[in-house]
Amino acid sequence: MQLRLFAPRYWLTWAGFVVLRLLAFLPYPALLALGRALGLLVLRLPTGWAQIARRNLQLCLPELTPGERERLLREHFASLGIGLMEIPLAWWASRARIEHLVQVEGIEHLRAAQARGHGVIVLTAHFTPMELAGRTLGQLTPMRFLYRPTKNEALAYIMDRCRRGFGSYPIPRDDIRGFVQALRRGEVVWYAPDQSYRHKGAEMVPWFGIPAATNTLTPRLARTTDAPVLPFFLQRLPGARGYRAVLHPSLENYPSGDPITDTERFNHLIEAQVRQAPEQYLWIHRRFKGLSADYPNYYARQAPRRA
Repeated sequence: MQLRLFAPRYWLTWAGFVVLRLLAFLPYPALLALGRALGLLVLRLPTGWAQIARRNLQLCLPELTPGERERLLREHFASLGIGLMEIPLAWWASRARIEHLVQVEGIEHLRAAQARGHGVIVLTAHFTPMELAGRTLGQLTPMRFLYRPTKNEALAYIMDRCRRGFGSYPIPRDDIRGFVQALRRGEVVWYAPDQSYRHKGAEMVPWFGIPAATNTLTPRLARTTDAPVLPFFLQRLPGARGYRAVLHPSLENYPSGDPITDTERFNHLIEAQVRQAPEQYLWIHRRFKGLSADYPNYYARQAPRRA
């Protein structure tokens, strides 16, 4: 640890770390209640997140009435707060406590994929219990994950130490060479390619029926490394009953040779998971962006309605 991590500009970061560490000792129902209250408080703040989430819900779930979408928006922010309270669980809970809270299905699919002798790509999406999903997967097998480096050095140090403690090792999201090398060494790499992406390899791929700029790297990596691809989702269960984590079988006939088709195939899997627990998807992300100037600005205050 570098002494500069204790500079005054990081004192608030360390204070937050202490608070999170203390929260890890709370009973699980208390963490849920605290997280829910925090999320509903954030909903009232002028952050702009509510507007983004509300627009995403209009675009993706047009079958809901306005009242149903507003109730879902409220539950989504409660879920966001709970997701923050799940960080202490993910970082400091004992292995036994995680095993008690999370029922895992499909471990045999992961073991079968590893037995092929190649690396394994585990795909997920940005759901609010994502940190706990990483902890769960890390308990099943050592794995690497793609992440966006933070400029806050103290926070980066804390996150790295905590995640490495349960078998998760980072790869910067732009380090594609590191991603490929890990797969060629036979390692498991976990990542979520469901957010807006407008760099090299981006394509317009339907998401809930609307074309959006999307990363199509996964099938290309699978072809290059012969790595099987497994979808993995963790869902928070109602009534403080814990979580259900599902490792799906390796995708068959994947890659097909058409990256757009392969990417849309995974998008459909995410959409199905979203419909199971829509409040748990990360709706505050501006998912609908295009690759050309004529793409609609869905997040403007006077956004065009979907036909």
